[in-house]
Amino acid sequence: MKAIMVMYDSLNRHMLETYGCDWTITPNFRRLAERSVQFENCYVGSMPCMPARRELQTGRMNFYHRSWGPMEPFDDSMPELLKNAGIYTHLVSDHQHYWEDGGCTYHNRYSSWEISRGQEGDLWKADLSCQYDKKTVFKNKEVMLSYPPYTKMMAHDEMNRREMDREEKTSQAVTFKYGMEFIEKNHGEDNWFLQIETFDPHEPFYALKEDKALYPHTFTGDAEAEADWPPYAKVAEDENTVEHVRYEYAALLSKCDRYLGKVLDLMDKYNLWEDTMLIVNTDHGFLLGEHGWWGKTSMPLYNEIAHTPLYIYDPRRKSCAGVKRKSLVQMIDIAPTVLEYFGVEIPEDMEGKPLCGVMDNDTQIREYAVFGYHGSQVDVTDGRYLYMHSPANPDIPVYEYTLMPTHMRAMFQPAEMQNIELAGPFSFTKGCRVMKIKSENRMGDTSAFGSALFDLEADPEQEHPIEDEGIREKMLGYIRESMEKNDAPKELFARLGL
Repeated sequence: MKAIMVMYDSLNRHMLETYGCDWTITPNFRRLAERSVQFENCYVGSMPCMPARRELQTGRMNFYHRSWGPMEPFDDSMPELLKNAGIYTHLVSDHQHYWEDGGCTYHNRYSSWEISRGQEGDLWKADLSCQYDKKTVFKNKEVMLSYPPYTKMMAHDEMNRREMDREEKTSQAVTFKYGMEFIEKNHGEDNWFLQIETFDPHEPFYALKEDKALYPHTFTGDAEAEADWPPYAKVAEDENTVEHVRYEYAALLSKCDRYLGKVLDLMDKYNLWEDTMLIVNTDHGFLLGEHGWWGKTSMPLYNEIAHTPLYIYDPRRKSCAGVKRKSLVQMIDIAPTVLEYFGVEIPEDMEGKPLCGVMDNDTQIREYAVFGYHGSQVDVTDGRYLYMHSPANPDIPVYEYTLMPTHMRAMFQPAEMQNIELAGPFSFTKGCRVMKIKSENRMGDTSAFGSALFDLEADPEQEHPIEDEGIREKMLGYIRESMEKNDAPKELFARLGL
């Protein structure tokens, strides 16, 4: 048995043809959907990038105990479990967070790995003469550009783009080249898992003119101004500019579609449909002006961010080709799904469930899906209703519970470590006690937005919150149950008013 996972970052469900978009050019996603099971109710778990990837590997929730950070010594890692069971695992990626401090233990869980450089502000090329002095179409970004750390990241991205001036040199192209080389060399071998993971279509939406030409349109603003890297901020631009930025995203999305097609071509060429699982997924979506916002982290987790695309082809289930399943699934279900496929025992600490029954006959594996950022609102949906719950007692501190104290791009500073305590063990830490560190300046703390309940059937765009105390209490019960299952910290119950 073999398996390939093609993973994207910030792949918007609502921008894909198979999920109802009528203007983006994504023929290979349509081609994929004709072969696979398409999941209609897939939701995120822990946000954003590396918290989601910890869930991808461990099959359990991250955000109750910790924010962004590495894999922990007590974590069960799906690729490592495969590796230890004699399944060769290989990662190819341009997702630069893997080789920053906050992601430094993920890629070594695989048998081998290759990286492609240049995404976002990746500390790759060095040109000390490069200064970022571009104009931008984003009004709220002009303030951010006055901060030296931000302009340094933008300048480094500019250096990287100069290196990626041709299609074959772009990081996504190199990533898929590595992945396709693995398939070409190993298609005749057995027992391997390949993860092809690109940072695209995450911002910046860097695409070359050939892909931009797919979306001709009139832009009334400054055509030379940067328009492919929205700030995580409120929309302050006119509708023509918003449309222009969406076309920038769409150009990169169509590039993603094109490289997906190359993988599907190899599946055809070597008839891998007979013995190879194919998973195509993402960590979360992205707001492109919807609800008056750009990006993520700075606003509530609307469905444009939280409701994600997922496709799975299982060679044991050819009869499921082209079907759509409505049962609630999440990122935590992917690890046990892959382990079950290879016949590897699923650890007790994995909360996720194999998706076999969902694929076969839409068997329900959960009543609800809980998701959020560490120390922020906690959201829950049962597929019909979605409830965003803000802390009832926001003055109660939030703590990081970890043995790996790193942030995204830096280790915890000595000042943060002065008053650490030992806590636990928790039910999933295999007897290990962990550091309890007070959390400051949290990524994605949207508590100030308050709580809101939506009826997704009557209001799929989430424009009109409703009041229904009975439904709200049921949703709070789901959150409480999820926290109990995950052995959430005691103070979190008090902070949330549960």
